[in-house]
Amino acid sequence: QVQLVESGGGLVQAGDSLRLSCAASGRTFSSYAMAWFRQAPGKEREFVAAITWSPYTTYYADSVKGRFTISRDNARNTVSLQIDSLKHEDTGLYYCARDQGYRGSNYRNWGYWGQGTQVTVSS
Repeated sequence: QVQLVESGGGLVQAGDSLRLSCAASGRTFSSYAMAWFRQAPGKEREFVAAITWSPYTTYYADSVKGRFTISRDNARNTVSLQIDSLKHEDTGLYYCARDQGYRGSNYRNWGYWGQGTQVTVSS
């Protein structure tokens, strides 16, 4: 059974950069599409970025294009999210998700989730 554990969140200032990581246990990490979602207080969980496994195709929400970069390291069973030029509206709980293929931007379509890592951006 695959487990997902996010890390790298914290309290940062607007304009800073942050790198989130998601470590996956299990032997078939490379076979899955991975994604990042986030959820702000009182709001629905929203899609941030995703990456397929072969060939590597990336997807981004319009609101983060140019600032967020998703990558994966199959040898280390990790997927990362580099966040640059952080904005106050990037504040939220960031979740890592996994499924057998890219499931789109609706969080309900993704089957496996981590517990999340909090990102708080002070303005």
